[in-house]
Amino acid sequence: MSSAAVHPFTVEPDPAVALTRPPVVVVDPVAVRRQRRRRLLVNVIRLLVLGVTLGGWELGVRTGHIDAFFVGQPSGVASQLKTWAQHGTEVGPLWTQVRVTLQEALTGFAIGVVAGIVAGITLGRVRLLAEVFGPFIKVLNSIPRIVLGSIFILWFGLGPSSKVALAVVLVFFAVFFNAFQGTREVDRNLVANARILGAKRRHVTMQVVLPSALTWIIASLHVSFGFALIGAIVGEFLGAQQGLGLLISHSQGTFNPNGVLAAMVIIAVVALLAEGAISLLERRLLSWRPPQLSGADL
Repeated sequence: MSSAAVHPFTVEPDPAVALTRPPVVVVDPVAVRRQRRRRLLVNVIRLLVLGVTLGGWELGVRTGHIDAFFVGQPSGVASQLKTWAQHGTEVGPLWTQVRVTLQEALTGFAIGVVAGIVAGITLGRVRLLAEVFGPFIKVLNSIPRIVLGSIFILWFGLGPSSKVALAVVLVFFAVFFNAFQGTREVDRNLVANARILGAKRRHVTMQVVLPSALTWIIASLHVSFGFALIGAIVGEFLGAQQGLGLLISHSQGTFNPNGVLAAMVIIAVVALLAEGAISLLERRLLSWRPPQLSGADL
């Protein structure tokens, strides 16, 4: 038998099977190690920046170059947090204040996101509605939020409802404009092809428009939770019975900068945890998206 003879057990690949077979992901170990080293370098630099900033601040206070009465000091902030955690705050237990603010922010965030997505996609899909309600939305968005906070307190009182309402307003506009623009940016060829294949309008919206606009919507969520926290805290600052905003207002009224900064540290930790959760949600919902290169890799 010649060397060119076909082996009896050789099986020719089926083109149909090859098309349906999932692609093989090749992992470059060198690139993985490089990415890990870069991540480690970034984290080390972040810790150095934080350490130098806090250390210089503390040193400036101890040497008398910075007045702790006005700007506080890191050790004083840590001591204030410890006191609040062990003995409570002037307005009640610390965990109660965190829970109240977090509940108000999460409720406003959820309502604002749902309303913003529905309104943005609806007005993006129906041009008549966009032309009718567009000017009203722009006018409402131009109203200063501090004014709305005062109005909501008059309408809903000092309870959580006024803080939730302010958080909803802040979140709604951030999500609405992204959902609206994302809907307008959908590839018209995809919509036309879906209609040719017999898809109804609601099917086009749910299976073509919404997935295409999802990148825009997810991008808005990264800033929306921060807006929800701002709405809850500003509302509490204007008038409340509990919450971190009330704690900040009380610390300001007693000339306690360490108390104001300690409450800000708690808010920052909550915001970072929420950002991590939103990033995880983004990776799961947009797992189909190909990896994007950073500017240095282009």
